[in-house]
Amino acid sequence: MALGMKHGFYSALDAAAGGDEDGIDWGGSRGLFGGGYEPSFHNIIDYITISTPANATDFGDLTEAKRKCGSLSNGTRGVWSGGRGSSGRRKQIDYVTIATTGNATDFGDLNASSRRGHTGVCDGTRGVFASDIDSYGRGDWEYIIVATTGNGTAGGDLTRNDNSMGGCSDGTKGVFGGGIYSQQTDTIDYIIMATTANATDFGDLTVARRYLAGCSDATRGLFGGGRNNPYAYNDVIDYITIATTSNATDFGDLTNGRYELSSCSDGTTGVWAGDDSSPYNAIDYVTISTPANATDFGDLTTGRSWSAACSGN
Repeated sequence: MALGMKHGFYSALDAAAGGDEDGIDWGGSRGLFGGGYEPSFHNIIDYITISTPANATDFGDLTEAKRKCGSLSNGTRGVWSGGRGSSGRRKQIDYVTIATTGNATDFGDLNASSRRGHTGVCDGTRGVFASDIDSYGRGDWEYIIVATTGNGTAGGDLTRNDNSMGGCSDGTKGVFGGGIYSQQTDTIDYIIMATTANATDFGDLTVARRYLAGCSDATRGLFGGGRNNPYAYNDVIDYITIATTSNATDFGDLTNGRYELSSCSDGTTGVWAGDDSSPYNAIDYVTISTPANATDFGDLTTGRSWSAACSGN
């Protein structure tokens, strides 16, 4: 997930006109969910209008079927990186124009040989992909310039070698919560996305878990779902104020315990989609500024786990 926030939240007039004062074709309140698995690898991209609860609609396809991708957007382009397909770990990066339905196009390759089980955040210019699953865990991150196709560039290191984190951003900080290496963690890290400096400790989640998903508005970051030991489905939603390092606070609960899900927002509403448990297709939503339990939003076109999500705002 990522918020494309280089220009802040654009006005209702800008959204209605399909752009902002700089002529950028923003994707607005559109949320996209790409890839996934159940019972096979998927290349499907679904979309929703985040401000209007309803079932998802087909958007197009990724260039290949895969799961465990990272995803982010700059408000105009939605990007998916890495993952795992039927032929193994992947390093390809795909992109779409969020405002225009259609199949994805090749963007370039990751700087790492591959990444899977990673997460993406964006400051409106630079997109960051963090962590990886490999034999030892991989605690680093790399970046792309979302408006310019090309390969990834090495960034810095996280404080840990965990994977399967949730990510969120306020347009300055990229924040990564939870994950697993030898065991799941409650650790939250952050980076300043415009630099290549190493991550710094932010605080802790209320519950240690992996396979969770994050979203945010301009102020508040949310982490929803995940899995605890040994195989418990978690319904917890935590929140942080991204500008202020501290431990997370309980926000409410998802409609049911879920993991291997994905999340995005339009700057007002946060949504979580998919699950590792039948029927795999549920979408929940909350109002980010108001702690409360989630409400049913609708369903994905095809139930699946391990999709990756981004949005037009």
